Amino acid sequence: MMDALKLIHGDSLKQELPEFNIGDTVKVHVKIKEGNRERIQVFEGTVIARKHGGIYETFTVRRVSYGVGVEKVFPIHSPNVEKVEVVRRGRVRRSKLYYLRDRVGKAAKVKQQIR
Repeated sequence: MMDALKLIHGDSLKQELPEFNIGDTVKVHVKIKEGNRERIQVFEGTVIARKHGGIYETFTVRRVSYGVGVEKVFPIHSPNVEKVEVVRRGRVRRSKLYYLRDRVGKAAKVKQQIR
């Protein structure tokens, strides 16, 4: 029984996973269905968390839109997530950046990683 579950999980995993970490600014291309039409919407923001693992892995992206903080949680292996582009790399020392919720303006920025 467990082997069958592992096979199903293995088939659902995406093979070409994007390389991104906490603190990176990313563009997430998401499929949106409106009636019988389908379009792709881009959500750009800072990755503040990655959770779980395997097929259940999710990541949280935060951005400030018109002065209001907006956070979305995306499953990495979802068929609705078309692709994830890394805009810039961030340099952080935490695995979860929930403290950015309390910060405003320049204080909410993440330093850029220089390579």
